[in-house]
Amino acid sequence: MTTVAVLADPPRPGLVLSKLGETSPLSPEDAADCYEAMLADTCLAVSRSGGELLVNYRPAELLPDEHAADPEGEIRTVLDGVLDESPRMEVQVGSTHAARVGNTITHLLESEDVASAAALSPTAALCFRTHIDSAAMKLRNTPVVLSPSTDGRVAFAGFTESIDFDGAYDPPAVETLAWRAGDAGLETDFLPLLPTVETGADLATVVSLVRARRIADRIVPPNTAAWIEEEGLRVENGDLVSNR
Repeated sequence: MTTVAVLADPPRPGLVLSKLGETSPLSPEDAADCYEAMLADTCLAVSRSGGELLVNYRPAELLPDEHAADPEGEIRTVLDGVLDESPRMEVQVGSTHAARVGNTITHLLESEDVASAAALSPTAALCFRTHIDSAAMKLRNTPVVLSPSTDGRVAFAGFTESIDFDGAYDPPAVETLAWRAGDAGLETDFLPLLPTVETGADLATVVSLVRARRIADRIVPPNTAAWIEEEGLRVENGDLVSNR
C-alpha cells in the first residue's frame, strides 16, 4: 500500500492560489473556493484508491500571522463533508516545500516502514483513483515514480527509497527530481501528465478538460466540476471567462 500525503493549506483568501487572482478574472475569495474544491477532490481520489490518505498540513507557526488560526480545524471542516471518514492528519515540518516533502516521505519510509510513500499536489484536481493505483503498481518495480504537470512542475512524486530532497523541487521540478533519483542510483518511471493549478492559464486547462470530460460523459472531479459550473467558467480564444 502506498501512503499518499496531500500537502494542504487552509483554503483562505490571500494564502492559497495568490497568482490565480492576479492572472484570471477570479477574486482572492474565488481562488480560495477553487483551492477548497480541488483539495476535496484530490483527497477523495486517494481515499477511494488502494492507497492510504495522509493530509499533511502547515501548522500555525509555518503560516503568516494573519492565517495562523486553527489550520487543522479548517481543513477538517472541508474534508468532513466530502470523505466517508475523518482522514489522518499530521503537521508538515520544514522551512521550504522541498524540505516539507522530504521530511514527510523520509519519515514514512524510515520510521513507519511503509512500502512506498508519495506527495500529491492539492491542486491536481484531475487525479483520480486510477492514477493512484497505477502509481502504486509502478512503485512495485521502480523506486521513483513522477507525474509531471505543466511548466515542468510535478503533481505526484512517489518513492520506495528516499533521495536528497534539498532543493529537489527547484524548477523544472520534474527534471530536478529525476536528477536526484539518478544521483541516488534509483530508476525513475512516469505517470501521464496531470495539470496543477497556480495561474489563470493553468485553470483554463483544467476548465477545458473538465468541460470536455463532462460532454463525453466521463468521470469528472465532482467538487471542482461543481465549482466550475457555479462560477460559469469557460475558455474563449484561450482566455478564461466567467458568466457569473
